[in-house]
Amino acid sequence: MNAQAILSIYRFEMARFFRTLAQSFISPVISTSLYFVVFGAAIGSRIAEVEGVSYGAFIVPGLIMLSVMTQAISNASFGIYFPKFIGTIYELLSAPVNFLEIVLGYVGAAATKALFIGVVILGTSALFVDLQIAHPVAMLAFMILTCISFSLFGFIIGIWAKTFEQLQLIPLLVVTPLVFLGGSFYSISMLPPVWQTVTLFNPVVYLVSGFRWSFFGLADVPLGLSLLAILGFTVLCLGIIWWIFRTGWRIRD
Repeated sequence: MNAQAILSIYRFEMARFFRTLAQSFISPVISTSLYFVVFGAAIGSRIAEVEGVSYGAFIVPGLIMLSVMTQAISNASFGIYFPKFIGTIYELLSAPVNFLEIVLGYVGAAATKALFIGVVILGTSALFVDLQIAHPVAMLAFMILTCISFSLFGFIIGIWAKTFEQLQLIPLLVVTPLVFLGGSFYSISMLPPVWQTVTLFNPVVYLVSGFRWSFFGLADVPLGLSLLAILGFTVLCLGIIWWIFRTGWRIRD
């Protein structure tokens, strides 16, 4: 394992993040505040509690998941797409590093950035609601696993994309709607039975449910299924990335 190569890629990606640290910090704070104004004030005035938890606190796990997923995908996809765009990907591929070291560098940096955003949103949420975390270790573990798995997914998108517009296609048209429809801002038990069944086919439900359990001890689906879903998604992404580097799809064209 070439640790120097991994650290070099990681430091390069993190340096790009720190150059825009103010923007990276202020943007999630403003977005989270707006969500609390819209959902917490407007909807929260009509829905006092959900399963014994104040609505303002209930939406915090969903807000964190929404931001963590989109940030992980965005950072990882741009991180690997830009070397493709300017042609430096070939220098990386010809260097004495294997695909695992490349993935660890880029995905590690993207996951770190997403984790930072998640912590910022968690801190911002505490300013609006009385937030208590029932299982802090499980909460951190879920957040880290989500950062890693969706950074891997973003890495795949970055390799697949041929234009900057395509980088935003899947996050905007697929991931964000799935998060909003995945019980991020409501409990699926509030839906009619038919729609509850339909919602269970949304993979984001299992991630949000497990993450919410770490806060309040409440879950829409069993905790074991949540862990199985996120671990299965991680393994699937790793398998796809292994195949990409084995075949050279979209990186040696």
